[in-house]
Amino acid sequence: MNNKVRITAIRQTVYEDLMAQYENPIEHTCDVREGQQWVSINGQCPEGMCPSAWESMRPFVESLARGEGNFYDGWMKNPMSAMISCNDGFRPFSFYIEKIFNQ
Repeated sequence: MNNKVRITAIRQTVYEDLMAQYENPIEHTCDVREGQQWVSINGQCPEGMCPSAWESMRPFVESLARGEGNFYDGWMKNPMSAMISCNDGFRPFSFYIEKIFNQ
């Protein structure tokens, strides 16, 4: 049984207006880069994955690793995938997660 899920960093959105209004200035925010990929095996957090982003996507990755999918009754074109954003309200990253099938 193949229990691998690929996680791809797709895009980061930055809300400068919200940062200016609510956030204290910080020097280091995020090490994730667009196009970066990880592979989760058996629903485990891949090495190097941002802990905060992982907490946002973990339930979806675990479900896909178990062979479940079709979240929210047809939300995604690929029913064995999901688009999940991390929980940073100022600069969220969107991640595409998808079940990897034997090829």
